[in-house]
Amino acid sequence: QVQLVESGGGSVQAGGSLRLSCVASGYTASNRCMGWFRQAPGKERDWVAIIYTTGGWTYYADSVKGRFTISQDNAKNTLYLEMNSLKPEDTAMYYCAARDFGMVATCTRALGYKDWGQGTQVTVSS
Repeated sequence: QVQLVESGGGSVQAGGSLRLSCVASGYTASNRCMGWFRQAPGKERDWVAIIYTTGGWTYYADSVKGRFTISQDNAKNTLYLEMNSLKPEDTAMYYCAARDFGMVATCTRALGYKDWGQGTQVTVSS
């Protein structure tokens, strides 16, 4: 049974930093896409960053490029999202997700992910 458990959310002031973690278990396929998505109230779930577990290639949404860093620790089966220079518009519920390997255009779409964590709230005040 696949399980994703996020942690690390919280409330910070603009300009601050947070580090999200996502512990994954139950996977048998080694090559897959893992990503961070976020959803603000009344808005769609948008991708933030993805990583290919084999190879470590990373991709970022323009809104977070240069401020957020996605990384993985394969020994710990853990995905991270380091968030710096946070802005009020970064406020959202953040979700960790995983799916089978696909092209970038596929892996940056929430629709194709079948495994999701429960989410962790990030609130940035001005």
